[in-house]
Amino acid sequence: MPSAVTDHPAATPAEALAHFGRKLGFETDCADVFAAISRGSADFVLLDVRGRKAFARAHVPGAVSLPHLDINARRLEAWPMETVFVVYCAGPHCNGADRAAFRLASLGRPVKLMIGGMTGWADEGFAFEGAEAAISSPRPGS
Repeated sequence: MPSAVTDHPAATPAEALAHFGRKLGFETDCADVFAAISRGSADFVLLDVRGRKAFARAHVPGAVSLPHLDINARRLEAWPMETVFVVYCAGPHCNGADRAAFRLASLGRPVKLMIGGMTGWADEGFAFEGAEAAISSPRPGS
């Protein structure tokens, strides 16, 4: 009797290659964003799409505050059309980043979602900026 894991057969390697290749076109993770920012090689604009008060309290270093409800063509004029945007919100329990990605794509802008958002950033042990950054950042050993 197969387990719940193998109850549905695994995709073929070709199918898996296509699926995961497409998925990487839509998403990035906190570690890759951190590495690019740390090396000074960020070839994207990191957008914090939560509310401005949440951004002021704590945010990912180098992020630009642009709440998802405020994303429109006029606000994006500062960036060339080919600019890649990486969006994040509070975390996996929040769909603000999905809403932001949808708005950006509908405006013809390339976009990726930083999976995990603020929760993922904290889970990786990375520091935040903002008025409450020291409170929000994970502490060694916690």
